[in-house]
Amino acid sequence: MTSNVVASPPAPDVPALSVDAARLLGRIEKFASIGRNAAGGIEREGFSDADREARAELIREAEAAGLAVGVDAAGNILIRRPEGTACTERPTLLIGSHLDTVVNGGRLDGTYGVLAALEVLQTVLESGVEPAHEPVAVAFANEEGARFPQPFWGSKVLVGRLAELPEEPLAHDGTPLRDALARVGGDLDALGTAVWPQGSVAAYLELHVEQGPVLESSGDSIGVVTGITGRTVLTVVVRGEAGHAGTTPMEMRRDPLAAAARILLAVEGLAQEQQLCRVATVGRLDIRPNSPNTIAEEVQLTVDLRDGNPVRLELAEQAVRNLVATVAQERRLEIDVEVGTRTEPAQADRTLRDAIADSAVELGHRYQLLPSGAGHDAQIVAEIAPMGMIFVPSIGGVSHVPEEDTKSGDLVAGADVLLRTALRL
Repeated sequence: MTSNVVASPPAPDVPALSVDAARLLGRIEKFASIGRNAAGGIEREGFSDADREARAELIREAEAAGLAVGVDAAGNILIRRPEGTACTERPTLLIGSHLDTVVNGGRLDGTYGVLAALEVLQTVLESGVEPAHEPVAVAFANEEGARFPQPFWGSKVLVGRLAELPEEPLAHDGTPLRDALARVGGDLDALGTAVWPQGSVAAYLELHVEQGPVLESSGDSIGVVTGITGRTVLTVVVRGEAGHAGTTPMEMRRDPLAAAARILLAVEGLAQEQQLCRVATVGRLDIRPNSPNTIAEEVQLTVDLRDGNPVRLELAEQAVRNLVATVAQERRLEIDVEVGTRTEPAQADRTLRDAIADSAVELGHRYQLLPSGAGHDAQIVAEIAPMGMIFVPSIGGVSHVPEEDTKSGDLVAGADVLLRTALRL
């Protein structure tokens, strides 16, 4: 749905504020240099050295703007108006995203939303406007789960989903999270102190690049998100028997890599041919010993299933488990399947959707309603509060790659819609 933009009168009592475009774009460029690799991609996996550098820079920027900053036990950065200015008696409007990236990712995913949230708070503080809700900006920790495979770590702690988190989380290479969390000011033994109870957040807003081609192809500059896809990530471990590639007869082999290849292609078929779910991906393979002249002993792979319908997600997961059981029996292998993460689909709040759409129209921006095929912290926060999301176009529809980009005008437009929405709620 594309809006028919007309010159509508501004909503009453909503101050006509705009973000500082040069300041916002300058910060985006500054953060794009943190964790940049030789190929031009950004590598700021959660709790890595580069992630800590970005976190420290965000804190410096916020404090220099006169804002108050804290880090909770989960490692989430929370930015508020300073004491004496903030009104804790007002309902809290949480605004944010995340700073961490995937390996060789882009400069905008997550970071744009955090810096726009900072810009909203700074603009409100400088204007002297008293909003109906007390704005709090948040940079959630380890949303991507690229290094430590506990995605949505910070937002899951915030909403109280502690029981599903490991007692001693580990990175892919076995590095404990405990020490890495402590280095950013968190505390694994005090996660309960970072939980916000039901009703403590009046609403949550998140601004993000679309990560797809829809807005660019339509010419619309604002996307009003209707809902966020559900996601199930399975870890499949295939165990066979290592052997010499030249001397082990084919009929005597118990090759886990050949079995993994069959599983990989079948997973693709779940979405492509069988259409059990919207998309299905094997994005990671770990092979041991990973030698060119040796039959593998063990292969670990991830299966990423996504759909907006929880029933379809369950059917797709069961299909994977049935497939694995068949392959294990036919090839005389031991195969284990564990759930790495399971995130339910979430619907955006209708009132927030309307507020975003009205703000876009008042500012003269064309918008359309569209779902999110990627996961976001917003769908986790939706468990304790109404949530709304704003998208801006992605050039070429690409994301999670060095080429990820958005026109400067669209970045500013999205931040202005975020600010106006925050003020009109």
